[in-house]
Amino acid sequence: MKANKTGIIFDIERYAIHDGPGIRTVVFMKGCPLRCLWCDNPESQRCEPQLLFFKDRCTKCKRCLKICPTGANFIADNGEIKIDRKKCINCGKCIDVCLAEARKISGKKITAEEVLEIVKKDIPFYTNSGGGVTISGGESTYQTEFLLELLKKCKEQKLHVALETCGYVASGFMEKILSEKLVDLFLYDIKIMDPIKSVRLTGASNELILQNARLIANSTIPMVIRVPIIPSFTDSEENVRAISKFVATLKKVKKIELLPYHELGVPKYKWLDLDYKLKLQPPEEERINIVKKIVRSYKLECTSLGF
Repeated sequence: MKANKTGIIFDIERYAIHDGPGIRTVVFMKGCPLRCLWCDNPESQRCEPQLLFFKDRCTKCKRCLKICPTGANFIADNGEIKIDRKKCINCGKCIDVCLAEARKISGKKITAEEVLEIVKKDIPFYTNSGGGVTISGGESTYQTEFLLELLKKCKEQKLHVALETCGYVASGFMEKILSEKLVDLFLYDIKIMDPIKSVRLTGASNELILQNARLIANSTIPMVIRVPIIPSFTDSEENVRAISKFVATLKKVKKIELLPYHELGVPKYKWLDLDYKLKLQPPEEERINIVKKIVRSYKLECTSLGF
């Protein structure tokens, strides 16, 4: 592994309080092997930087048409400026000339050392609150070499490190992280137990995900299971009971954290010229309480973000 390996992230959130204990800095990695229908960060799915276009800000000044080296920007029949995503190379030249700030690149190249310099600014907050760094995504393990270098640099600083993962990662790589004790806490997503539905809803079987969950549970590293509560997809009694029953078999895992569906990610699909196929409303508190009751019937602790 080369020193100063470059990775691609799409955000760093400071002073976060919902992704592990204490006050945390969350590093959002780009790239994910899954394609969950409800994904609230579609800009995280592809590893390369992507152009976001906020159409409601566009003044149709046409500067982007003149500057684009590939002719990706064009005027549609309805008079609106659009982007041919197949031609766009995400060079960012249109951003420089857009006075309305209607364009933005999501994703930037950065070294592990540069990430660490940002993280280190918040060490006093970690010390006082019992916090640390959380690596998220996208999928945190997608950029393997960059992740390893970043984890090692964090551990050199004796920082508490949480890794949020969907679990769809080669077991050999997961074993390496465990054996080198590079992570202090896993925030582990389990979305659905039915393997056929898993393929339809996330784009992949859950076999590897469940396998890695067992692998981590048999290690010395703590793990919290996170379950997205997506109305009509993951919130059925059958699915909640199946997940709870599985988690109850995992050694030393005692907690499920619910992540209720929200609509904050819906506009992002338009910014990327993608179709959002779901038409859902966030679950009501009554429904979340029913799910909590089911989980707790398996003698598991259950909390939720937002309720």
